[in-house]
Amino acid sequence: MAQVEATTERVVAADAEKVFDALADYRDTRPKVLPGQFSEYEVREGGDGEGTLVHWKLQATSKRVRDCLMEVTEPTDGELVEKDRNSSMVTTWRVTPAGEGRSRIVVTTTWKGAGGIGGFFERTFAPKGLSRIYDDLLARFAAEVEKGEKGGKGEGAE
Repeated sequence: MAQVEATTERVVAADAEKVFDALADYRDTRPKVLPGQFSEYEVREGGDGEGTLVHWKLQATSKRVRDCLMEVTEPTDGELVEKDRNSSMVTTWRVTPAGEGRSRIVVTTTWKGAGGIGGFFERTFAPKGLSRIYDDLLARFAAEVEKGEKGGKGEGAE
């Protein structure tokens, strides 16, 4: 069984601290930005970064649905790690500054893939499909966070 990896990144027009805080907000921000491949989303413990336990189903293809129960940790500043209790899947979110008022989010998901011919197809196609899903999620996330940035700089802002 070989390790399979999918990585996606995006630059967001907001500072790293704000981006990380929004990303770690599993109660309000995350459910707003999930694309249609995610269903049955439920925060079971916590809801803000470290110590959160969150459930969802991820429909990667028309035939492949993963039942995910993710434990969230924050091993270092600017990093969230979601470990699935139901599989070998681990998703790591890293937020770093990318210039003034900008941040880079890099999301990497790894898991132990199948062996044989099925594993070949999984290693070939699954990373592309998962990257598309996370690219959509990051686009929605950026729009949500940047909407808040624009709203915070107008009249009446402190």
